[in-house]
Amino acid sequence: IHDDLPCMDDDDMRRGRATTHVKYGEAQALLAGDALQTLAFELLSGKAGMEANVQLQWCQTLARAAGASGMCAGQALDIGSVGVALNQAQLEAMHAAKTGALITCALALGAQAALANDAQLVTLDAFGKCIGLAFQVVDDVLDVTADSQVLGKTAGKDAANDKPTYVALMGLQRAKQYAIDLHRKANQLLDDSGLQETRALRALAERVVARTY
Repeated sequence: IHDDLPCMDDDDMRRGRATTHVKYGEAQALLAGDALQTLAFELLSGKAGMEANVQLQWCQTLARAAGASGMCAGQALDIGSVGVALNQAQLEAMHAAKTGALITCALALGAQAALANDAQLVTLDAFGKCIGLAFQVVDDVLDVTADSQVLGKTAGKDAANDKPTYVALMGLQRAKQYAIDLHRKANQLLDDSGLQETRALRALAERVVARTY
């Protein structure tokens, strides 16, 4: 909701529907986004049957991923990079703080609930960074190649707004290949990890790179 606001990406469509601020107004959209974010912490801290130290860990993990060192930092870099030619390291740092932070957070929350050890958490963090980056690379590819109705949001908007993307940096074919390479790296991390049950994680990685919207 916040990402679509006029002061951010200013988009009129999301998942094939009018964005919240278009349908209900900017003030209602801002409040809805705020309410949903605080609801997340309410749910994490009120989970019945979960130990208090795990609930605290959950809240700290989500706060870091969503806050000043995570998504908000990445979004600030994004806004400040319009019209700026970023190199690959700068582009990846920006997206690691945005999409990557939220995906690694989701993996960490599940792992913490399962009382994963430090080595497992490190593996899942690296895996999350790979598929988080792959998600953004695919997003940039789809912005160029997909139809707005299939994509569910306005196609071509990044180029129109002169935002730095992997397609602009690498070209379309190299960006597609980079997403494939990241997918392979993510699966290799799981192969080397010794984790016993990885089917859901592999399915997640596959969905990230194979998606069409």
